[in-house]
Amino acid sequence: MGVTASSTTEENLDWGGGNQPLKASYGKLMMWFFIVSDALTFTGFLVSYGFSRFKNINSWPIADEVFTHFPFLHGIDAPMYYVALMTFVLIFSSVTMVLAVDAGHHMQKSKVTFYMLLTVIGGAIFVGSQAWEWKNFIKGEYGALETRGGKILQFLDAKTLERVSIQEFAIGIETERTTQKLSNGIWFQDEIELPSLSLAEVKKGFIEDSNLLIRTQKLDKNGEKTILSREESLLKLNNTVAVVEGANLIHNEYGNRLFADFFFFITGFHGFHVLSGVVINIIIFFNVILGTYERRGHYEMVEKVGLYWHFVDLVWVFVFTFFYLV
Repeated sequence: MGVTASSTTEENLDWGGGNQPLKASYGKLMMWFFIVSDALTFTGFLVSYGFSRFKNINSWPIADEVFTHFPFLHGIDAPMYYVALMTFVLIFSSVTMVLAVDAGHHMQKSKVTFYMLLTVIGGAIFVGSQAWEWKNFIKGEYGALETRGGKILQFLDAKTLERVSIQEFAIGIETERTTQKLSNGIWFQDEIELPSLSLAEVKKGFIEDSNLLIRTQKLDKNGEKTILSREESLLKLNNTVAVVEGANLIHNEYGNRLFADFFFFITGFHGFHVLSGVVINIIIFFNVILGTYERRGHYEMVEKVGLYWHFVDLVWVFVFTFFYLV
């Protein structure tokens, strides 16, 4: 029995899928698939961070005491101010992206160009700010000592209970200091750079300054780090093995080393997404100037990159909430 042309056409309409399944173009669907898969990846990172923090809840660094820097305001305590400013800039760039997409729907080339430029500037400011935050985190500010068990000891002024830098009280000792080399033995620890002060210099300065106390990384019932008495501090000093300045994947002057590991990994992974978005936005921006999308008769490419940019901004809201605020 033959098949008529009308029935064949009807079958194609039913099963052919059409050019725009779910009333979305192929490009939009693929962008949504990418966003969903990437969202699952970030979810896994944040869940891992949550489990690790819960397991080490009594020794986890307090964000307000770590992120206190603000550009051109050296020495002024500004907890979380700059991180909040970074967040505002990134969210504002999401607003300008919405305006660019809306202008594209109305085929307004000049407005799309203007708002895309603002989006690129906002993203670039955020990436630069994150790099600056990394620099301060890696460099450190006060320094600390590390015990044999890997715990961090910080120093306070006994009168004001404010942090004291090891540079302020350490007493210099004339000794030759060299980095560890392979020739020193088979079992060795690689050293990229020596701390600015030796352990002996910090110990000597602490012992001779009776106005100093030690604060451990362990939190008390009030969520504050435990402050030792002068006698307890002197005893604790005997258990130290190294000077720690700043943070890296192995040592962390702010407290638990996992905090630094997650900071570098999560914010670095998100920063890579923002940087990629800035590069893509720059490409789209120049295409808009050249009239590429004007000739196509639509600005769908701006809308697709806008989906990615909104996703990156939304992820940062979760990172900012769970990593910095909670």
